[in-house]
Amino acid sequence: MIKRILVLIVALSFVVSCSESDDSGGGSTDNFDRGAMLTFLADNIIIPAYQDLDSKLLTLELSAFEFSAAPNQTNLDILRADWLDAYITWQHVEMFNIGKAEETLYHFQMNIYPANTSDIENNVASGTADLTHPNNNDAVGFPALDYLIYGLGDTDQAILDTYTTHPDAPKYHAHLNALAMQMRSITQTVLNDWTTSYRSEFIGSTANTATSATNKLVNDYIYYFEKGLRANKIGIPAGNFSVIPLPETVEALYSKEASKVLAQEALTAAIDVFNGKAYNSTTTGISYSSYLSFLNRDDLVTAINDQFQESEDKMELLSDSFYDQVNADNTKMTQTYDALQAAVVLLKVDMLQAFNISVDYIDGDGD
Repeated sequence: MIKRILVLIVALSFVVSCSESDDSGGGSTDNFDRGAMLTFLADNIIIPAYQDLDSKLLTLELSAFEFSAAPNQTNLDILRADWLDAYITWQHVEMFNIGKAEETLYHFQMNIYPANTSDIENNVASGTADLTHPNNNDAVGFPALDYLIYGLGDTDQAILDTYTTHPDAPKYHAHLNALAMQMRSITQTVLNDWTTSYRSEFIGSTANTATSATNKLVNDYIYYFEKGLRANKIGIPAGNFSVIPLPETVEALYSKEASKVLAQEALTAAIDVFNGKAYNSTTTGISYSSYLSFLNRDDLVTAINDQFQESEDKMELLSDSFYDQVNADNTKMTQTYDALQAAVVLLKVDMLQAFNISVDYIDGDGD
């Protein structure tokens, strides 16, 4: 009987200790101020970038309406410039798949490429397509606009003819406007959530658990660097995941000249987050590099930044058009991929181990 009581006491002690460990936040033992880090990221990077994107999407929306009202070369050039301006800013928010963005699958409605041109044409013809439906994720957002302002003909005149003399010209006008309006509308939903309620929830979620904002944000950052930047922008077009290169899968396929500037901006955005550089400002603050330094891992901070620099150097050697680069000299694309992959290992293995954070996504690449 006494033996049974002792066994029961030991068992209960084990349960209590596990419960206390779970409540305390998953075993994090450092005293780093995660709340200060989240506050800086929210107030100096995430929210300002969303605000800038919202402003630029408004400009894009207005230029789309202006072009639809008067489809000429001047207005087409303005529309294209505003599209690229907003697309560049998008590179600074795409990694933040958290909060309302995650809840509404915002990113899937903004930048799934390559665009499904058959679906876009069907949506134009119908005039009643539900642009929020998951089946249209690859027929909306920046890639869809890329097709509509660059891909409807081999020359600018052919594109303008689609918006002027084509029997369905009014439908193209309406669809172009609808896409631009939809992009701004869903962006405002995410931004409004950040500026009203989610910010407070975000900066207070500091525990070391799978569902805390800290852990999710770090994982989202690494996932984006690995999948959104390394794989989608470079590796897939270069053929790192296929038997042959796939140049038609590059970002901004139809514009031909934007893929490099978008990839460079995405890399810059990732570097700025790591080092705590505020969006569109010289202000610096607490971020992942600060956390590593607190943990006496300045060696890792140096290694990661050195690899970022190597990635920038390799990317700088690429053509403005990744489509042309893959077809002309794909070796430079694969070398850029290799540089980014080396950074992935440092972030995904070494940095996560230092932070005592587990990977929260399934990886099929095999790092």
